[in-house]
Amino acid sequence: MSKPKITQQMRYRLSLIKYAEKHGVSKAARVYNTCRQNIYRYRKRYDGTIRSLGNYSRRPKSHPNQHTTEEIKLIKDMFKRNVNTGLVVFWVKLKNRGYTRSISSLYNQMKKLNLKFNVKKKKRKRKTKPYLQMTFPGERIQIDVKTVPSKCIVGQFELYQYTAIDEFSRYRYLKIYGEKSTYTSYNFLLEVIDKFPFKIYTVRTDNGTEFTKRLLSKDPNDITMFELALRKNNIHHDLIKPYTPKHNGKVERSHRKDNERFYATHRFYSIEDANKQLQSYLKEYNNFPMQPLDWKSPIEMLRDYLNKFK
Repeated sequence: MSKPKITQQMRYRLSLIKYAEKHGVSKAARVYNTCRQNIYRYRKRYDGTIRSLGNYSRRPKSHPNQHTTEEIKLIKDMFKRNVNTGLVVFWVKLKNRGYTRSISSLYNQMKKLNLKFNVKKKKRKRKTKPYLQMTFPGERIQIDVKTVPSKCIVGQFELYQYTAIDEFSRYRYLKIYGEKSTYTSYNFLLEVIDKFPFKIYTVRTDNGTEFTKRLLSKDPNDITMFELALRKNNIHHDLIKPYTPKHNGKVERSHRKDNERFYATHRFYSIEDANKQLQSYLKEYNNFPMQPLDWKSPIEMLRDYLNKFK
């Protein structure tokens, strides 16, 4: 920390003290046009260095709106169990425990307590074309497959998480399978149609062979079981441009959040065990408030939309 700058005011006070020592306090007060109390105060403060004659900080030692000891204890205790979450998630969990401060107030208090999350900094994003916002549930959903991290699996087997997310409400359905194939994608799609509480008009996927043969065959009639199910249910299949996962951004982003909030702390002994734990996490996700939804949860977003037409 750098030393405070020597000011003209410090030099004036030092000169005043030295004059008072030589000619007395009363004469120094008359010559310097000040009161004797000031001279006594400067002499008491003076420790032999000119910087001791600077102004004291006027910053208050306390504030009526500062965090209470109970709130600070709550933050510290909750942080120990949520070090891998982000600020927004941590703030929402605190609010569920009775915390009433704003997110900016929480951020400032955590800086004072030197509490930092174990979350990687986001890379600077490139400018892209404006995103076309969906206007009602089911207008378009995104489906993708995520390989479950091997560190979560106890044993010698592989797991794959299928994810469907509604772009309007962020409502999701998840299920884990032991393989990724067009047959598995077909079964997952039928479950999504059954589980989503609204009609689906468009499904967006990447060009993986579990979804389409677009990159393998030029015959428009050579389709996968997944695409056949889409046709039978009169659902449009929107395929993204090859090697552009950002066009399926919502489901990709949700997979990153799954790594941070779910897979970082869970272990699975079988497909059944994995799905049991996943469904509990899914319920929490669909009831969790989100900033893009104006701090509503996906369930609340759907409920408010459907209530408009009652």
